[in-house]
Formats: sequence, C-alpha cells, structure tokens
Amino acid sequence: MKNLTTTLPTILLKKVVHRKNVQLLLLFAYDQQIINIIKKLEGYQWSQSLRGWYILFSPENITTLKEALKNTAKFNADPSIYQSIKISLPREKRVISDQNKDIIRQYVKYLKGKRYSESTVKTYFTFVADFFHYIKDTPIIDLCNRDVEKFIEDVFIPRKYSISTHRQLISALKLFKAFYPECKIEELKLTRPSKSKLLPTVLSKEQIIDLLRCTKNLKHRAILAMIYSAGLRISELLNLELKHIDIDRRQIIIKNSKGRRDRNVILAESFIPLMINYITSYNPTIYFVEGQTNEKYSAESIRAFLKRSCGIAKIYKRVTPHTLRHSYATHLLENGIDLRYIQELLGHAKPETTMIYTHVSKKDLLKIESPLDIALKSLSETNKNNENLRLSGNY
Repeated sequence: MKNLTTTLPTILLKKVVHRKNVQLLLLFAYDQQIINIIKKLEGYQWSQSLRGWYILFSPENITTLKEALKNTAKFNADPSIYQSIKISLPREKRVISDQNKDIIRQYVKYLKGKRYSESTVKTYFTFVADFFHYIKDTPIIDLCNRDVEKFIEDVFIPRKYSISTHRQLISALKLFKAFYPECKIEELKLTRPSKSKLLPTVLSKEQIIDLLRCTKNLKHRAILAMIYSAGLRISELLNLELKHIDIDRRQIIIKNSKGRRDRNVILAESFIPLMINYITSYNPTIYFVEGQTNEKYSAESIRAFLKRSCGIAKIYKRVTPHTLRHSYATHLLENGIDLRYIQELLGHAKPETTMIYTHVSKKDLLKIESPLDIALKSLSETNKNNENLRLSGNY
C-alpha cells in the first residue's frame, strides 16, 4: 500500500526571534486547507515580513500543531529548533555631557576632512560615543590606556563583539588620539588583536541553483541572482544604478565601491532574461532595485528573504548576502580563472585578500588522494578477489 505521507505538503518548522519573543515559525507553500486549520488554532498570527504563520515557541505548541495537521501535512524541523536563542536587550540610552558631545561632533568633522567613507565615519562615531558614555564624567584630557582596556573588558567582551569589530575600535581611538592629542592615551600602546583566520562559508553550485529556484518572488530572485552572478557586495547592489548596466557589452560598472574604486564586472548572459523580466515587471527608475517611492532598497529586507529562501531550499549553513559573493569567487577559482582576474572582478586592493579563496576551493583538493584510498587500492591490486578489502563488507 502506498504511503500517503509522501504526497502530503511539507511544513518547515523554525525557531526565530520576532516581536521581542522566541517564536515558532511555519513555512510552507500556499495551501488553503492548512491555512484554515491554523486559523482555528488559538494564538497563531501571520507575519508579512517573515512570510509565514507564527506562535510563541513551546514544545506544547509543536505537539498541538502536529496533532491538528497529522493527516494534512508532514513536518521538517530546521536545525534552529534544537538551538537556544537569546533575545538581545535594547541598549541603554547614551548619557554624554554637552561638552563631550561637541568634541564628538568635531571628531566626526575631522574624519570627514580626512575623506573617510560615510560608513567608516558612522562606525567610528558609534565607538567613540559609546566610549564617552562609558567614562561618564571623566575629563577627556585625563583619559588613558587603562580606560580603553576597561571599556573593552566591561562593554566589548560582554556584548560578544567580533575580533574585526575590536580592531575597528582601536582604529577609531587611534584617530581620536590624533585629533585630540591632549588626552593621555598612548597611541603606540593601543594594539589591535590579531585577525581571525576564518574560512568563508561557500555554497555549492547546486545549492545556488536550488536557492534561486526556491525564491519565487521575481524581484527577490533577480536580487540574489545579480549578487551571485556579478560577485557584488550588498552595498554595491543597493547603489547600482540602471544606467551603469550595459546589456550590449555584457558589463556592469560598479561606481565608487569600497576604497573609492570603480571597476567593471561581467553581466552573466543567463541572467539577462531574468533581469529584463524583472525590470519590465517592476519598472525601477534610478536604481536596479528600489524600495517604496523610488528610494534605495534596504539591506535588512534582502537578509530577511534570503534567510526564508534558504529555509525552503533546506540550506542549513549560515548564509548572508556576502556568502553569495564568496561562492562566486570560489566557483571562479574552481573553474580555472586566474587569481589576478578574480582580484580585479572582486575589487580587492591586495592579492592577499583574494588568496583566502584558495583555501576553500575544492578543485585541487579533490586531486589529493587520502592515504586510506591509496592503501586499499594498493592491496586490491594484489588481492583482487578478496571482498573484505571493501570497507562496506562484513569483517
């Protein structure tokens, strides 16, 4: 007899933080019968941003749901179901004296005069403002290296900031010392922690295709395909203007990207029909992707629908928009493209930055045989009829 569960629609269960609570999120393809049953259950609400039904997370709610839908749907559990989630509390409001506020304003003006990017200025402003809030009434002129160390110990470590964020803090304070030399902070003794040598997360080519296929919304699919096919940073995608896309030459001009550099990247031939379909349907006027009233699209929206698509595609890695850029670079390398060209396409200032992809590319690694394979091959040549040489056999 045929198992009926194989024909039932699937509901993916996830644990998410939404509206300041840990929620049980249900993701499934549109099914009116399932929706009617969920509506009869107490406590469920529809979320437009999550594109799914949700309720407060509890084992009891999972049991009740499965009982109500036992003959209507089958269930898949996302790994997040088994993980604990902490709800981050809102930051306390900064309390900074008017005098120190004026110093911060002058510091920001100093950074802009040094022609730092808007993003860098905003980041350094945040660090210095948090530092001033921490030191409270300590006169700026009396600040010393121990104050910086205590700020890191009492604020940075409890908030679990990354090593790269820690390094940015030190850079911000070194520049503050240059701007305000009267303080007692010794710049040379401000040391940055060593960089983390973490390998980037990379999706396989098959996972990329699955991800795009599971992204049903035309606009969302066009965004993800553009990021991957051109290896764009999310800021480059958001700032990309239609006039910088040259379909005839199959090129995209990335203007004023990281490090104030322009570069040309390839417009994938297979992406052009999808792009034309998207542009014809949504009629963006200035930017490739636009929000309401022709404004720039938000990075948060892209992260949100990318997360949903990964859930539907059953991709359980931690995937961000930058993961698509990492995957683009790794796949180019695996296809035999020279590292120098990849550096140019990615817009890296230093070849050392691009070299990290040599550690995640599997092209050359697959040529290396494990000692176990070599040992079994060697023995099988001399004992061709001995089935016990196969690891799958019974010993």
